[in-house]
Amino acid sequence: MGYTLNFAAVWRNFDFLLSGLALSLGLAVISILIGAVIGLVVAFALTSKNRFAVVPARIYVTVIRNLPILVLVLFAFFALPQMGLRLDKIKSFVLVLSLYSGAYLAEVFRAGLLSIPRGLTEAGLAIGLTGMQIRSSIIAPLMLRNVLPSLSSTIISLFKDTSLAAAIAVPELTFAARKINVESFRVIETWMVTSALYVVTCFLIAAVMRFVERRLALPR
Repeated sequence: MGYTLNFAAVWRNFDFLLSGLALSLGLAVISILIGAVIGLVVAFALTSKNRFAVVPARIYVTVIRNLPILVLVLFAFFALPQMGLRLDKIKSFVLVLSLYSGAYLAEVFRAGLLSIPRGLTEAGLAIGLTGMQIRSSIIAPLMLRNVLPSLSSTIISLFKDTSLAAAIAVPELTFAARKINVESFRVIETWMVTSALYVVTCFLIAAVMRFVERRLALPR
């Protein structure tokens, strides 16, 4: 084919790729933390017996999980300002990824809540704990241990979803790669290095989650 690999342009701009990767990780961490709070609240609503809590929670999860995240990103960035809610590109993406992660984490947490024996709640009530104390001190910690394997894959998936922020010119890793590609015309080299950064980062996230899972595992 006559194509010779030349990574010089990529290495000259490698710090730009690393800054984009740092922003991607930052977007993922903030969005997942906010999404975890949303997901936990929604999961408790989904498993409650209160119809006024269950119905809105189901509508939220169903709508968000059935919409492409790119559509949500474009809606938040272009349509919300027309409705009077003006956010910059980073804040609008964090809003979308938080809501999106909240819907997926709600299902993960719901499965974890359903795996908790009802006897624990009854035991908590028997020793005088309130419903909130039971949820925060007994149910939530046990649920988090149970869902760690599923949580790991969800976190990795959400980190990869940060690449969609490039659609609204957020300077994360994919946007940085596109900029280098356009300026240097080194298509193969740029995307090889970018792909390697994504793979290594996902591997490290998985390793950290496995470490956390081992540390928090209940003794058998």
